[in-house]
Amino acid sequence: MAPWALLSPGVLVRTGHTVLTWGITLVLFLHDTELRQWEEQGELLLPLTFLLLVLGSLLLYLAVSLMDPGYVNVQPQPQQPLRARHCRECRRCVRRYDHHCPWMENCVGERNHPLFVVYLALQLVVLLWGLYLAWSGLRFFQPWGQWLRSSGLLFATFLLLSLFSLVASLLLVSHLYLVASNTTTWEFISSHRIAYLRQRPSNPFDRGLTRNLAHFFCGWPSGSWETLWAEEEEEGSSPAV
Repeated sequence: MAPWALLSPGVLVRTGHTVLTWGITLVLFLHDTELRQWEEQGELLLPLTFLLLVLGSLLLYLAVSLMDPGYVNVQPQPQQPLRARHCRECRRCVRRYDHHCPWMENCVGERNHPLFVVYLALQLVVLLWGLYLAWSGLRFFQPWGQWLRSSGLLFATFLLLSLFSLVASLLLVSHLYLVASNTTTWEFISSHRIAYLRQRPSNPFDRGLTRNLAHFFCGWPSGSWETLWAEEEEEGSSPAV
């Protein structure tokens, strides 16, 4: 590997995420939070559980960010497969394209979208727990200059965790809605610009909540999007009896 490859956007973003994750965790352990109190009292189960959740969320993040989202090899200027889109950032065609995530420097597509949703859920649990721990260590007192020197870093961590928790909550809710209706972020936002959705009054891939969830997380019932599209076309063209 060339040395300059270590300065690629993907490496820098993942390194920044890793450093920020362990930096926030270290702040929670160093200040007088419940996490530190449990440690001092010899109650190590909860601190270890928190560390394992942090590690699990970080491993999931790296797995999703490094995973093949469902690249499709196509020739120049072909008709792209159904529900696929060419990503300008990745310069590749992605099957069941959802969006390009700048925080991961990777697309979210057919292969890594389920793991992405699981990652969001675990990350939200870690963020909310960390938010509670940061709040437990905050003690407001005067003079404010002395308080800022003793608790300023913890307060900044609390603000960061609040922001990240809000973003993760909105992302998780929105993606669960998309999964439940078997659509993608790209299709939801740009349906008027997508040829196979432009003339459709409803989502042709929606097969009900149970089947949508089963297909998304378990791949059942199996079948290509082209098959589902053909079935919808036949149902729509069948004459009423």
